[in-house]
Amino acid sequence: MDSKQEYTITLYTENSIGILGRVAGIFTRRKINIESLSTSPSEIENVHRFTIVIEESEEVVRKLCMQIEKQIDVLKAYFNNNDELIWQEQALYKVPTNIIAEKAYVERLLRQYGANTVVIRNDYTVFETAGHREEIDNLTQELTKYGLIEFVRGARIAIIKASAGFHEKLLQFEKDEPSKEVIENEFLNEGTSVFTM
Repeated sequence: MDSKQEYTITLYTENSIGILGRVAGIFTRRKINIESLSTSPSEIENVHRFTIVIEESEEVVRKLCMQIEKQIDVLKAYFNNNDELIWQEQALYKVPTNIIAEKAYVERLLRQYGANTVVIRNDYTVFETAGHREEIDNLTQELTKYGLIEFVRGARIAIIKASAGFHEKLLQFEKDEPSKEVIENEFLNEGTSVFTM
């Protein structure tokens, strides 16, 4: 059996009510924990993108994507390991303002991690930064030593390195396999007489 590792699943779906619940249900039934989940509009109008991070074997992830693609509103499901992606997570930190003013080390630390100031008040300052989970964890650990008041991390966002983009693939699919013309059912005009016994 394959060993478990971190995979990012990227779903393209129609923007329909209940899709999040149906997708989450697939993970729940298989007892797979979702580490991170984000959803947003994609580059295609009326198509949404889910980015889901799990830790599983490649075989399980492959089967999971096949199961997800069977959902009526799911257009495509991809899975990638971390090396195949460009990815970031965002974080917000609330730190006592006097600590930043008094401790030059904290100011250097925030610069080192590329943190930007969001809000400055007399009692606290809020910074935001983006990076890989390890970087965010390291900064959080350091700021804890200096009275970190509050911390929140956003879900992963990711772009597939080798992908030409789903939009290109969708256009190519339409070109290769255009939608068939609608064929009327031969019994449609016979009304209820077809179903009488």
